[in-house]
Formats: sequence, structure tokens, C-alpha cells
Amino acid sequence: MSGAEVAGVIAAVAFLIIALAVAIIAIRLSSVTKEIKNTVAEVNQTLDTVNGEIKPLTNEIEALLTKSNTLLNDVNGKVAAIDPVFTAIGELGESVSDLNTSTRNLAAKVSTGAKNSAKVTVAAKVGQRAAAMFSKKNEQTTK
Repeated sequence: MSGAEVAGVIAAVAFLIIALAVAIIAIRLSSVTKEIKNTVAEVNQTLDTVNGEIKPLTNEIEALLTKSNTLLNDVNGKVAAIDPVFTAIGELGESVSDLNTSTRNLAAKVSTGAKNSAKVTVAAKVGQRAAAMFSKKNEQTTK
């Protein structure tokens, strides 16, 4: 065997190793591709199932939202109808407060007037006694 033949054999063996490596990689790539294909099929099946179950749920949610909106509109209408009642109650409270203030002022004036009236009464009694004493003195001096 000459050097060229040995080189040819080495090149053939190297080519055979490269071909085997490519074949192994191709086989592994083929199995990975099959697994990916199976996974995608399972995902599609799961999505079909989920989509089938979501439709009735979506319909129920839409019905619930419609009922909630109706209820909210009803509550808003009733609150709007009650607002004047609360306004009237607030005004009534202010009126009662004003009445209490007026009553206190009147009581203070009556109390002040009663004190002044008591002073006038004492002064009138003193004046009556003085007048009685003066008149008695005049009667005695004229007799």
C-alpha cells in the first residue's frame, strides 16, 4: 500500500464517520420532530376543549353582567329618589337647631327681664312704703 492508498483509506473512513454522525443527528432530529408534532397535536386538542368549555362560561358571564348593570341602574334610581329625603332631613335639622338657638335667646331675655322685674318690684315696694310713711307723717302734722 502506497501513501496515496493509505490517504484514500483514511479519507474514506473519515467520510464514513461524518456520514454516520450526520445519520445519527438526522435520526435524533426526526424523533424530536415527532415529539414536537405530538405535543402540538395535544395542545390543539386541549385548546379545542378549553374553547368548547369557555363559550358557555362566557354566555353566563355576559348574562351576569347584564343583570348586574340592571341592578346597578335600579339602585342608582332609588338613591336619586332618596336624595331629596336626606336633603329635607338636613334642612329639618338646621331648623331645629335654629329653633333651639331662638329658645335659648328667649329664655335669656326672659331671665334678664325677670331680674329687672324683681328690681322694679323691690323699688315699687320701697316707694309704696316711703309714700305710706310720708302720708302718715303728713296726717300727723296736719292734725
